[in-house]
Amino acid sequence: MTLKTLPLSEDGTRLSYREAGEGAPLVLIHGVGMQSAAWAPQFPALSRRCRVLALDMPGHGGSSPLAVDAELPDFVAWLDRALGALGLGLVSLAGHSMGALIAGGYAVTHSEKVARVALLNGVFRRSPEARAAVEARAAELHAGDVDIAAPLLRWFGEDRGHLTARESVAGWLAEVSPRGYATAYGAFSRGDDIYADRFAAIRCPLLALTGDQDPNSTPAMARAMADATPEGRALVIEGHRHMVNLTAPDRVSQALIDWMETPSTVEVTS
Repeated sequence: MTLKTLPLSEDGTRLSYREAGEGAPLVLIHGVGMQSAAWAPQFPALSRRCRVLALDMPGHGGSSPLAVDAELPDFVAWLDRALGALGLGLVSLAGHSMGALIAGGYAVTHSEKVARVALLNGVFRRSPEARAAVEARAAELHAGDVDIAAPLLRWFGEDRGHLTARESVAGWLAEVSPRGYATAYGAFSRGDDIYADRFAAIRCPLLALTGDQDPNSTPAMARAMADATPEGRALVIEGHRHMVNLTAPDRVSQALIDWMETPSTVEVTS
């Protein structure tokens, strides 16, 4: 996969992304604190079948940040600008965590541009207690209190069986811009129900995937997202938590291949 940079506007705003393969475009969006390299385990299998583009989210990797008070709809608007700058028409869209919120919001608001959407470890209508906890973490980040150990514990638990994945994630968290991290996490903390009531507008095949041990992006959330859409399907991978694309890479890659092979009426009629 090749790392590339593209200007998004004349003011110097830029998009950084990784690309490989040819054919119909599949766009991947990572989660808060990560970067496009987090999709590396999926690139070999997916790029043999389509053109894969993994985007660096605003304020992450090499992409320019959004305003510090940006909310989820601002990230959705950023995605529309990015896809336009890349010259992509109809796309398949997959996101992880915050990327899943962006992808879901985009599928709701730009349904005519999305052939299919996959939401990995997404959040959907948090409980009041869960929302309070994530908003408290967002406030800490905005205050400059960045703790790498806490998200690693949430995402991997006490299991030391995925040491390489844990070390990679720790490295990306250490590299991310504190401003970009805080901005994205703030939008993430307040974004779980912004588009939730409009999921029925998603016209394309939807895959909602998570790990059965993910305490925040729960199997119940995945099933609720799938049930809220006309062509939704939930997949729960047993024995894994939040970073399932890194800890169960082959199973996630195969799930995405199966999803990409799902016929799309949007694809046919566009």
